[in-house]
Amino acid sequence: MQAIATNDLKVFISQRESRCDECGAELGRHAWITLQEGKGALCLSCADLDHLVFLPAGDTALTRRARKHSKLSAVVLKWSQARKRYERQGLLVEEKALQQAEQECAADQKAREAARARAAERRAELDEQYVAAFAQRIRELFPGCPAGRDAEIAAHACRKYSGRVGRSAAAKALDAAAVELAVIAHIRHTETGYDELLLGGWDRHEARSKVSADVDEVLQKWRTGGHNAGK
Repeated sequence: MQAIATNDLKVFISQRESRCDECGAELGRHAWITLQEGKGALCLSCADLDHLVFLPAGDTALTRRARKHSKLSAVVLKWSQARKRYERQGLLVEEKALQQAEQECAADQKAREAARARAAERRAELDEQYVAAFAQRIRELFPGCPAGRDAEIAAHACRKYSGRVGRSAAAKALDAAAVELAVIAHIRHTETGYDELLLGGWDRHEARSKVSADVDEVLQKWRTGGHNAGK
């Protein structure tokens, strides 16, 4: 969410019954008001903001351009009870500014979509490069790892948003200890009876202890290039 500058003109969506302290109008709940020092709460008419139109948050390019072209603008905020903070709902801008911004966005929409696509491709390529580098590091550290397993381990460990070991800072630096953790996890699940123990109701820590010797044996074979380490 875009940061709210301290010098932004702010309009608040009230959460309780409101009254304009200048004209005395009863505004009810969810009224749009400004808070001005020495004047209290003002309706948009008394604050001279009622000629502005509302642009909901969500389209970054349209918001940026509308704000640029509008001589007067105001950030619309609403209190979030869940997050205990004011959150941006959108922007009040001059209608002509919004129309100009919409025209500009329509004119270069294809170019912006192409740029977003290129950026997505670059991010995907970077991840593919990272997974490939991770797999290469596995081959360097564990030359006895069965063919294809290096790629399988890397793809699993480095999956986006997974919280897995491959997403850690150490793993991204291809730190040997972090890469080994990913290999150990793979061995535990594929080369031992660990999963069966879990299905049988074993505690995770007890199950790990039970198969630790088997994990160490396979790990040592893969590290030294021993043959027939995998199933």
